[in-house]
Amino acid sequence: MSQPPEGPDAGQGQPPEAIPERLHLVTPGRIVMLFLAVIGLYVVWPSLIATFSSVDELKHVSPIWFVVMAGCEAASYGCIWLLIGLCLGSRRYFAIGSSQVVGNSVSKIVPGGSPMGAATQYRMLVGAGMDAARIGTGLTAASLINVATLFALPVLAVPAILGGVTVDRGLARAAWLGVAVFVLLVGGGAVLLLLDKPITAVARTIQRIHNALLRRRPPMVDLAGRLTRERDTVRGTLGAQWGQAILRSAGNVVFDYLALLAALVASGARPRASLVLLAYVASVVLGMIPLTPGGLGFVEAGLATMLVLAGVPGPAATLATLAYRLVSYWLPIVGGPVAFALYRRRAVRWGGPAPA
Repeated sequence: MSQPPEGPDAGQGQPPEAIPERLHLVTPGRIVMLFLAVIGLYVVWPSLIATFSSVDELKHVSPIWFVVMAGCEAASYGCIWLLIGLCLGSRRYFAIGSSQVVGNSVSKIVPGGSPMGAATQYRMLVGAGMDAARIGTGLTAASLINVATLFALPVLAVPAILGGVTVDRGLARAAWLGVAVFVLLVGGGAVLLLLDKPITAVARTIQRIHNALLRRRPPMVDLAGRLTRERDTVRGTLGAQWGQAILRSAGNVVFDYLALLAALVASGARPRASLVLLAYVASVVLGMIPLTPGGLGFVEAGLATMLVLAGVPGPAATLATLAYRLVSYWLPIVGGPVAFALYRRRAVRWGGPAPA
């Protein structure tokens, strides 16, 4: 049975759970990631310079279009906050939103920053007095639902491909690959949600590897039991609200895609929306490459190239990529410190110090 959602003031005036130990900024792993980021930037540097050499062309884009793109991105962020709130069983959207914005900002400026951003978001939610176990389970569920929704988008382009629309071979392969990944995600997710044996098998394997490699640390025990209980918590939290979860996840992805379409229209292009959809999915996958922060360089070069394959003229593709990345990549980075400052001010009312 699903837990009732927390009220907007739930947890205020009560001491929050112990905040996890402060993250170490300099570790051997991060030094390696920084080294890989330098290599990655070196590889994409010529394409990055070619793209940013057209930055002066942004002055030809009407400010109204930047307002439209920013509005689409704001709606996209609002949808992911609603999805996280649903998975956490909480309506404390200020804590959810501010922590997500800060974590997203961190992930865009640190090489291989997705784990760092997720850890920052987790620590801020714990600092806001929310249940640590529910946070870990809820954020994982929201992330999996969002990734599955992303890879479902190429399915929408399949009718156009089968209908005879001229599609570049690379984009067509991307579409079928996206469909295959979507089927695997849905099938794997259904198995993990409905059956205990796959979770037990995976957990025992992870536990054996962990205990064999990290002998100096306390041994990991009962991982299968913990994962099963957390899975049951997710099922109980969402309950009959799977439709709402999918709708909110779709809103997050679709509004971001609409921001790219607005950038294309602002640049004077009139491409087929179905082909741009494939270019968009490819660009998001490039953004997941952990070599550079937020896929910097890989996304700029890859998205511009994919848009050309989708039938967009080269200059318009470059201009649209610059405008879209300005709103979707650089603007959220600026919003991170602002969100954290607001979070720290509100943390006083939660009865505990904000995590640094």
